[in-house]
Amino acid sequence: MFVINKKKGEVSSLSTKEISGYQIKALSSNLAQKVLFEIGKKKGYPMEIARKLRENEQKVYYHIRNLEKSKIIQVVGNRDVQGANANIYDLVEPSFVIRFKEFETTQKLLEIDEPNSFLEPFIESGKLNARIIVGSPDPHGPQKARSRDGYYGIDLALFFGTFLNYVPQLNVRLDTETRVEDLQDNLIVIGGPIVNTINAKINKRLPIRFDENDNLNIISTLSGKKYMNDEAGIIVKSKNPFNRRKSVLAIAGKRHSGTRAVMIAFLRYYNEIIKGNKHNNKVIAKVVEGVDLDSDGIVDDIEILE
Repeated sequence: MFVINKKKGEVSSLSTKEISGYQIKALSSNLAQKVLFEIGKKKGYPMEIARKLRENEQKVYYHIRNLEKSKIIQVVGNRDVQGANANIYDLVEPSFVIRFKEFETTQKLLEIDEPNSFLEPFIESGKLNARIIVGSPDPHGPQKARSRDGYYGIDLALFFGTFLNYVPQLNVRLDTETRVEDLQDNLIVIGGPIVNTINAKINKRLPIRFDENDNLNIISTLSGKKYMNDEAGIIVKSKNPFNRRKSVLAIAGKRHSGTRAVMIAFLRYYNEIIKGNKHNNKVIAKVVEGVDLDSDGIVDDIEILE
């Protein structure tokens, strides 16, 4: 659901959530509204929000508890603050509405495609809700590697754009620029563990992953198979190991040609990718291999291996 604002020929919008009269009670206080506006500017923890508002922390925490109970805000991560574990809060949606009559049919203002469940954690209500992390092109990591995979993020962004209504902030990070707090979000990680240091942090947690002790060969815990070709790659959707409330999408090849193969698979054979692994279709984890159909040395098609 969206709220639409048409002004001077421009259409702007916010995703929104309908709330009940019961939920609106949590918004009745001026301080509760100040808390929401502050969280809307930047997600944070109670002590931080109280300090910014120059309000008593217990009063702020009281309203935060009510807002969370009313499902207007939610915990999106945590942080160590003065030796204690503090929850980090964000808005469930950037706006809320209360409705007093039934919806009426009207002229369609925006052409909005809804993503399927595969993309739901990363795209919500027409908004990109993830960090896209690509490897730095500069020498970095233990092997001083340079990534050539960054521009595949453009292809992915164009694909995601077909589901997006708006993009409220910059969402792409180089792995060398990624901060600890970024890792608390949904993550889309492009490139293997050598060229993308964030992939190196999550690789061992994936059901299909790269064997960093065996020439980056791909190993599958689902089939027990090993894939050794340079043109092989993986697409894996899993829980974010830095924040189990969020998800991670790993898109990576054993080598650069493998990442190209993965991106072709993602863009051209998307309906096959979302079906899950053939050994366990409840797990979204694919192994693909690039094919050079016209023998020009460039991968231009793929085969799904599992």
